[in-house]
Amino acid sequence: MSVELIAGGKYRLVQKIGSGSFGDIYLGINVTNGEEVAVKLEAVTDRSPLLLNESQLYKILQGGIGIARVRWCGMERDHYVLVMDMLGPSIEDLFNFCARKFTVKTVLMLADQMIGRLEYVHTKSVIHRDLKPENFLMGIGRHRDKVYIIDFGLSKKYRDPRTLHHISYKEEKPFIGTANYASLNAHHGNELGRRDDMESLGYVLVYLLRGALPWSQLKAATKKQKYEKITEQKMSTPAEQLCKGYPAEFSVYLSYCRNLRFEEVPDYTYLQQLFRILFRALGYQYDYVFDWILLKDKAAQVSTAVRSG
Repeated sequence: MSVELIAGGKYRLVQKIGSGSFGDIYLGINVTNGEEVAVKLEAVTDRSPLLLNESQLYKILQGGIGIARVRWCGMERDHYVLVMDMLGPSIEDLFNFCARKFTVKTVLMLADQMIGRLEYVHTKSVIHRDLKPENFLMGIGRHRDKVYIIDFGLSKKYRDPRTLHHISYKEEKPFIGTANYASLNAHHGNELGRRDDMESLGYVLVYLLRGALPWSQLKAATKKQKYEKITEQKMSTPAEQLCKGYPAEFSVYLSYCRNLRFEEVPDYTYLQQLFRILFRALGYQYDYVFDWILLKDKAAQVSTAVRSG
């Protein structure tokens, strides 16, 4: 924004720091105490306003572990504005920092929290519909070990929060999500449910283990053709093949999610236990020492050695 904008009377925009599934994300400052916040902006003129939907869903989700706190939402000039807690880097950022390779230990520690986040979101009658490494962020300060789930622009309620009546199954729906991590149902144009979030998370975990997915680098003349190629390859890649060379639990997770029925409640505890038992069997300690922590410590030691040398 070229003109200075103060949101909610006290949040001043400082600089653009990214983009979401719509509009832009800015670093903001609370002018009353200097605290940093994240500010999402979307022009009122946008044809399909997602920020309004997102702010309503955030209200439903407030108070959950790993859900950013909303400070203010409303309209300023010709923009919808959502002011939230500032969070740390995304899992994608950290993955790049670690040369696009995570250890099984780090992936399992992330998986445990990610499954927990999805269970919470689902208990609030919401499905995310666009899970990817960019939409999981680590916290900052005393919350730096906590995984946050963000960007509910494409999310929706899959049931009535009062009656818990589930939405109907439909076909020939437009594609929603990010092709690399989308469920097979998303590719087929089927109505999405809880099972699809869980399947998408499976692809995220495999991506973090392998460094890429088999369909990540597919090229095509048009977006439509690329999506078709991805669908084809995803359909023809069994879970066992996708997870080859890694613990069988990842393949079990993916097969389980792919076999869930539309309205079926995923067994989150079973999935968490699957990975927790593996974690213990491999002799790991749940010490929150993620790969990027080790790497930063190592870098700090090197620079100290260089200075003292």
